[in-house]
Amino acid sequence: MATTRRSVLIMTPVALAASLTRISGAWAASGRQINANASWALQRLYSTQHSARRLGARSRAILIFPKIIKAGLLVGGQGGDGVLRVGGKTVGYYNIGAASFGLQAGAQTFSYAMFFMTDASLKYLQDSDGWSIGSGPSVVIVDKGVAASLTSTTLTQDVYAVPFGQRGLMAGIGLEGSKITHINPPE
Repeated sequence: MATTRRSVLIMTPVALAASLTRISGAWAASGRQINANASWALQRLYSTQHSARRLGARSRAILIFPKIIKAGLLVGGQGGDGVLRVGGKTVGYYNIGAASFGLQAGAQTFSYAMFFMTDASLKYLQDSDGWSIGSGPSVVIVDKGVAASLTSTTLTQDVYAVPFGQRGLMAGIGLEGSKITHINPPE
């Protein structure tokens, strides 16, 4: 009697994030395309959230992820490529990746703009070998309700992250557990 062996692939959230990063690297856009997409995304953000424009004017740098893809069914992941701009000029490219486990199902795309308000937070990003959100500079996620109350006297955090342009069906957008890593896309 022949025996049949079945293999089941179980990926931990860390392994899933590593796989998504490798996959997104294989499909990586050129630096020129990432820049074009980031310019379009930032323009869209500024036209819909005026407080984001004020954040941009006061920030030391802006890290723009024009398209992050998030999907999951119990185990999930998200990833996307972005550009870091200082004084409106591109100074580097970054990838964001994260994995999660829990009650989740669906897929969505969204954009993120991270406004670095201090020189120390920008230096931390540039000097780190992959920044895991939750360690290092403090990050505050700004939704439309919080954005309405931001003034020059209430801007006290290192980094403000603004999600926008959500499309698809999946609950929750967060940065917890995300890792941001410097990349070198083809031109």
